[in-house]
Amino acid sequence: MSRRRPNILWYCTDQQRWDTIRALGQQHIATPTLDGLCEGGVAFHRAYTQSPICTPARTSFLTGRYPASHHVYRNGNAWFPAQETLVTRLFADAGYDCGLVGKLHLTAAKYYEKRPDDGYRVFHWSHHPHPDFMRGHDYENWLRHEKKVDPVELYAPHNAFCGPGVAAEYHQTTWVSEMAIRFITEQRDGPWMLSLNPFDPHAPFDAPPEYLARVDAESLPMPLFRDSDIERQRAFAAIDQQTKVAVDPRRRQKLQAVVETEHDLVASAPPRAYDALEVKANYYAMIMLIDDQLRRILDVLRATGQLDNTVIVFMSDHGELLGDHGLILKGCRFFDGLVRVPLIFSWPGELREGLRSDALVETVDVAPTLLEAAGLPVPVSMQGRSLLPLMRGQAGPHHHKDCVVSEFKDSIGGPQHADHSHGSMVFDGRYKSVVYHGHRVGELYDTEADPGEFDNLWDDPAARELKLERMKAHLDAMMATVSAGPERAVAY
Repeated sequence: MSRRRPNILWYCTDQQRWDTIRALGQQHIATPTLDGLCEGGVAFHRAYTQSPICTPARTSFLTGRYPASHHVYRNGNAWFPAQETLVTRLFADAGYDCGLVGKLHLTAAKYYEKRPDDGYRVFHWSHHPHPDFMRGHDYENWLRHEKKVDPVELYAPHNAFCGPGVAAEYHQTTWVSEMAIRFITEQRDGPWMLSLNPFDPHAPFDAPPEYLARVDAESLPMPLFRDSDIERQRAFAAIDQQTKVAVDPRRRQKLQAVVETEHDLVASAPPRAYDALEVKANYYAMIMLIDDQLRRILDVLRATGQLDNTVIVFMSDHGELLGDHGLILKGCRFFDGLVRVPLIFSWPGELREGLRSDALVETVDVAPTLLEAAGLPVPVSMQGRSLLPLMRGQAGPHHHKDCVVSEFKDSIGGPQHADHSHGSMVFDGRYKSVVYHGHRVGELYDTEADPGEFDNLWDDPAARELKLERMKAHLDAMMATVSAGPERAVAY
């Protein structure tokens, strides 16, 4: 079927786990909008991020390149390498009208962010919604000038690791939808591409109170945990992680008082005591707000006759440990809760409907997929592989790659993370190997026998041959993420 170049709506949440969509098995959360995208498009059950931390993860899916090639490993880096080309720049060069609402986070992002050559004509930037981060960015301006509220006063009562946040009317996720609707209803002659990047469901866990009321914490299952996790995690104490000491989530402790003066510390330094189910309920409530706000955008696309010619991709940059194995937030760890993310595509009339694919895919595959969908060439420098043949039924739905990889290298800073850890993960669909480079400890899981990743076979004498085999596969997979550089000249 011949049609004009499609619009692209690229919605990327921050720190959303893969297991947070009702249509894909999470019965404790209401996500009717995302359920509808799953029913009308393609949902990937085994999509993995290239890094469990924001900046390297986002750089990977925006360039279609692995961290070992783009070398943007750190949150808070001072600049973005000029030689790296963002896929949004390619779309702008091809005549797309490109816009961004929310985060970009390719460089240090407190107060402002140095923009690379990103291709966005419209740039409604807002990193962290709290006033500690605002100081004149677009979400603050919306609150002050359109909603007629003082952001400092609005957020003053909300400085807790877990608790009620601002009302949905004033929420950053709502602002994202407001700006998105303005962009997609502009008059234009050509196609558009819009990147939407709300801060939620990133910590702190501060959903609007009206959404918190919709989730019953007492009905939720406990995080993945065994008594052995406390001792097991002590062996990894030297390796950078926002949770320094594993805690038993079954204890459901009273939240300790917040003593930090800056909100970013509330979001990145978890208390030693918290109620794991209250945290989970709040996290789910934030996602339910995202679902409702996404519906508003889709309703406008439908009402303006644009929905049938719009590629929609919904994903997250990385996941959240959410109490699994006694850990919360993120760091140099590679449990599925942290590195496995939602990934849904919808494009009416072009993609298979209701397809649930268990193929191994990576977020690095998104950029070449969107380029191919728009009929644009994929640069030879891109390392991801387009998912379009699979989604169109031109390739089998159950295989895309033999393995997926993820990597952390000095990705979170500060004196509390002095190890500058370097870890890498390779997963082939059954065996997951994790190497903490420069450390003796490592991890090896047979996820077929042990889907919860409780039984670490790394030091098991009975698994010695398996470990050797997997280490060879691990080395091969990680070396395959290193770019060979410029393409070879035809005659040399």
